[in-house]
Amino acid sequence: MMRMTETVKQLVIINVIFYIGSNTIAPAANNLLAIHFPLSNEFGWWQPITHMFMHAEMPNLMHIFFNMFGLIMFGSALEHFWGWKKFLFFYISCGLGAALIHMGMQYYEFQKILELADDLQLSSETIHQIINVPFREGNIYKGELLAEKIRPILEPLGKYELLNETNFKALFDASIIADGRAVGASGALYGILVAFAFMFPNAELMLLFLPIPIKAKYFVPVLVLGDLFMGLKGESIFGGGGIAHFAHVGGAVTGFLMMWFWKKNQFNDRRWD
Repeated sequence: MMRMTETVKQLVIINVIFYIGSNTIAPAANNLLAIHFPLSNEFGWWQPITHMFMHAEMPNLMHIFFNMFGLIMFGSALEHFWGWKKFLFFYISCGLGAALIHMGMQYYEFQKILELADDLQLSSETIHQIINVPFREGNIYKGELLAEKIRPILEPLGKYELLNETNFKALFDASIIADGRAVGASGALYGILVAFAFMFPNAELMLLFLPIPIKAKYFVPVLVLGDLFMGLKGESIFGGGGIAHFAHVGGAVTGFLMMWFWKKNQFNDRRWD
C-alpha cells in the first residue's frame, strides 16, 4: 500500500474537521455548505466548492469513511506521480464538474415535472415563491401543508381553484426537488477513480462484499455505468435512497475528459510541483 501523500492527508484532515465541526460546534453548516437547487433561496455561489468537504450527518459515519478511504487509496498514487498542484487542480475540477452535472440534471427533471402544471400558466416568479415554501414535518413532505402554504400565493392570481390532482402533484414533486441538497466528496472521488484507471489500467481492485479482483480498466467503467443506470431509474445501487448518482457520473465524466485531453496533448506525464 502506498504511503499517504501530503495533499491527500490535508484533504482528509479538512474533511474530518468539517465533519466534526458541522456536527458539534456549527450544525447550521450542514445546510449552509451543502449544495442546494439553484432556484432555492438556500442556494449560495460557494456551495459547488464547499459541498465536497461536507458529508452525511452523524451518526452516519460510512459516507465520510468510504470517501476518505478511497481518497487515500487512489489519490495518493496520483499525487505521487503528478505532484500536489496537478492533483489538487484535478480533484477540485472533478468536484465542480460533479456539482454542475448534478444541478443540471436536477434542473432538467424539475422542468420536465413542471410541464404537467402548464395549464396553470404560472410565471417564473410565482413558481419561485411556491418551491421555496416550507412544507415538511420532520423529514416528511406534506401535500396538505403545501396546499395551505401556496393558497395565499395562488388565490390573488385566480389560480388556486384551477388546482387539480395532476398539476398539484407536479408542484409538489418539483418542490421536493427544489428542497433537496447534496454533500460529499464522492463526485471528486469518482474523477480520481477514472484517473487511476487511466494510469494503472491493470491494477486489480475489488469490492468489500465481492472479494474478486477486477482490473481497474473494467472495474471503474462498470461502477460508473451502474451509477448512470441507477440515476436514470432513480434508485440506489445498494438499496435505500439519497444518493446523488449524477454527481458521481459528473465527477467521472469530468475526470475522463481531463485525462483524455492531457493524454492527447502528451501532458499526462508532467508534474506540477
